[in-house]
Amino acid sequence: MDISFELIARDNDAIGKQLAFVQTHLPFVNIINVPDLLRFPVRSWQVVTQVPKEKYRFIPHFRAIDFDIKGTRLFDIIEQFALSELLLVTGDPPPDMSFKVYDTRVLDLIAKVKDKFPHMKVYAGFDSYRSSVRDEVQYMQDKLTAGADALFSQPFFDMRFLEIYGEHIAGDKVYWGISPVVTDQSRRYWETMNNVVFPADFQADYDWNMNFANQVLAHAKNTGANVYFMPIRINLEKYFTGIKL
Repeated sequence: MDISFELIARDNDAIGKQLAFVQTHLPFVNIINVPDLLRFPVRSWQVVTQVPKEKYRFIPHFRAIDFDIKGTRLFDIIEQFALSELLLVTGDPPPDMSFKVYDTRVLDLIAKVKDKFPHMKVYAGFDSYRSSVRDEVQYMQDKLTAGADALFSQPFFDMRFLEIYGEHIAGDKVYWGISPVVTDQSRRYWETMNNVVFPADFQADYDWNMNFANQVLAHAKNTGANVYFMPIRINLEKYFTGIKL
């Protein structure tokens, strides 16, 4: 089972602190994945220079709408930073008009990258709260058909919902997302911005979230799947002390 830690590249100091925590406290992590967040100055792929290659695989995220499908900029970045794995997402609109965007479809970009770099591991995402189960499952299959090697889910908060999606994708083709929500403010964010419906027994505290993470890990182990942790504004030591592997 692969276990990834999603690192937020706010700045070089934050990157160093997160990597130090992973190396010291999370021996089970073997992948570092990094979203590309335009509000921060460090680009996802630039983090590769700080990640120990002998200890971790590295998966930077790329936003499809930032790249002209007819251009070579993405290829140039892949070659310049000697990347062997990447995750392609469509991308949200940029924070201001200083960022140029394109009408590039993630499906087309997956196919183009795999055509240019057939041995590269290309991942894509899926969001169980974005649309109907039927539509999202079809979109998942379209990404795999386009050439994606596996999919990273948006975080789940309900095992019953996760298991429904698990019936539609092979274990080795998925990384289940886990993101602890330990404040009511964070819960409202997920409900408002990501359309999450939390289960009736949900509690915005560490105990509930640690227990849920352990359920996801057990499910992944039993089905040959993988997981990634997306910890946002939490006490890392307090949370990961309760994670059982």
